Amino acid sequence: MLNKTEFKTLRKQMEAFDEAREQAIRKSRDLLRNSKSAIYSTHRKDYKSTEECLKKARKTITEIENLIKKEPALTQVGAITDALEEYTEAECYYSFVKENKIPTIKELKVTPEVYIAGLSDMTGELVRKAINAAINGDYKTSIKIKEFVEELYSELMLFEFKGQLRKKFDSIKYGLEKVEELVLQIKMKKLNR
Repeated sequence: MLNKTEFKTLRKQMEAFDEAREQAIRKSRDLLRNSKSAIYSTHRKDYKSTEECLKKARKTITEIENLIKKEPALTQVGAITDALEEYTEAECYYSFVKENKIPTIKELKVTPEVYIAGLSDMTGELVRKAINAAINGDYKTSIKIKEFVEELYSELMLFEFKGQLRKKFDSIKYGLEKVEELVLQIKMKKLNR
């Protein structure tokens, strides 16, 4: 009645997918770890370590892409998306700090959702950098960051986000409020001199 050969094939296909999924999740953890390390190294101004971490991250992305070519359904694995968002955040943050620019979505080869999520998360790192810069008397950097976060917020206000992207976008607003308050304090300090 049942075609046992067909069920055997189905079982093998599902086992192959499960194995590919596990590999993708392991690689996603590597990508996440290297991306977080790149952000941390950038904060410490250890750019050599940042570049090494980003190089490892790019290699891992290639490995994940190869897995996805074999099993396209892996694009639905949340761990991959989360890791790509962290990678985008790391690349954007490093580029902002080092080159005063943000890589394009085309340069990073990620989806629009991943790109916007990574940029949104990056603003938290920028606010942290602005605060540390102000503590060290580097008010120019704090003001530059405020202007960038303001510009990013203005651009993203034109979108209609839902779900997780909406939460990430809202975090930009809170970060902007913090950095605006910081810049106000800097200007008040300068006036009182």
